[in-house]
Amino acid sequence: MSMKTSNVKFKDRIHLKMKDESMRAAVANAQERMFKSRAVAAEKLGNWEEWREMGMDIRNHVLENLDYYLQQLSENVEKNGGHVFFASTAEDATNYIETIVKKKNAKKIVKSKSMVTEEIGMNQMIQRNNCEIIETDLGEYILQVDDCDAPSHIVVPALHKNRTQIREVFKEKLGYDGSSDPEAMTRFVREHIRHDFLEAEIGITGCNFAIAESGTITLVTNEGNARLATSLPKTHIAVMGMERIVPTFEEFDIMASLLCRSAVGLPLTGYVTALTGPREDDNCDGPEEFHLVIVDNGRSKILGSEFRPILRCIRCAACVNTCPAYRHIGGQSYGSIYSGPIGAVLSPLLGGYEDFKDLPNACSLCRACHDVCPVKIPLSDLLLKHRQIMGEEKITAPSERAAITGFNFVNSHPFIWDKTVKIGAIMAGKLIKDGKLPFKVGLLNAWTQTRDLPTPTGQSFRSWFKNRDDK
Repeated sequence: MSMKTSNVKFKDRIHLKMKDESMRAAVANAQERMFKSRAVAAEKLGNWEEWREMGMDIRNHVLENLDYYLQQLSENVEKNGGHVFFASTAEDATNYIETIVKKKNAKKIVKSKSMVTEEIGMNQMIQRNNCEIIETDLGEYILQVDDCDAPSHIVVPALHKNRTQIREVFKEKLGYDGSSDPEAMTRFVREHIRHDFLEAEIGITGCNFAIAESGTITLVTNEGNARLATSLPKTHIAVMGMERIVPTFEEFDIMASLLCRSAVGLPLTGYVTALTGPREDDNCDGPEEFHLVIVDNGRSKILGSEFRPILRCIRCAACVNTCPAYRHIGGQSYGSIYSGPIGAVLSPLLGGYEDFKDLPNACSLCRACHDVCPVKIPLSDLLLKHRQIMGEEKITAPSERAAITGFNFVNSHPFIWDKTVKIGAIMAGKLIKDGKLPFKVGLLNAWTQTRDLPTPTGQSFRSWFKNRDDK
């Protein structure tokens, strides 16, 4: 899978997903549960706003000195016996990994959850080399078994499926005959893939944060699968976005505290793993060879632009868990592996406006995401910046540009504005019946719902206020 997950038009995706009552119920339930858990965990920590400020400062400091920390990280990984490859593009990254796969003559690879490996389309490359790749994260494994279904959430990729649907997937694809109890299905998957860890020549992971001072990569997980994927295969490849660095373990402690509470509402996840190079001579487990692939894939361009704050993101999905748009349309409607507010900002930057021009408009600008982001990314401001750029570059639809041009003209002429408002109020009162318009023209074609609003009286506020003063 690569960044783009669907070729269906954006509005068609939305209409389809909004009819999926099961998905919407699952998303609403998960949002409420995770949002409440995050709030409780933040309150227990205390001084949450100060923690957010520290998180923002750490991420800003790293971005401002990214060249220094990348060099320090690279030097320390190599001192520890590892190999580092800087990939300018997704193709560079997959080509390097392909070289390792061929060199090792790998037939099976185990992989833990990683957004950046999906971003670069790594799985497709591995499969082209007649090598089997097994997703070991339970959510990703469900999607892989279900004909490589697209993820719908950054942290919980199979969020759109309920337990009954998951049971049916396992029954059809794997011959599972147990109940829909989550523990029973999890036990079945563990037993089903345990041998894969022992047979795999290569283990691939992402990287939550790389620690520059020691050359360490860290994994923040809940299932323990990442530890098996990094301990049993002889070769470990970690793939990370170039911005995912902290200077020392002290900053990592702060970022992990923010990440765990914001993502799953816990003080700490089940496993926090720190890996520093291949295994040493006196160790009995761990890889014999370690590779760190540091991916740019457009991040350098973002770093030098007005969108730099988006690189502060720690992939906690707190913004997704509070977004009202996501609640109604679900993650797959975004057509990107990155969904929700973070996806609406990031996808056009990494994947281009041609594929993702609709996403900046998938937002009501309620600013709820501002209040929960642990590193204070101004997501709605960045979405507005996208809209501005698309307007200036004439990427938006001609009808929309014409409407805005007309509005700007009327709004800049007080006399015309006054007359237009009066005429508009009268026409609205005569035309809108039961919340519906009698005609569909241009942008009004998208108006499909009945609005529960009082019927306009035909009198504008300004005329009412003027008449009130006269009396």
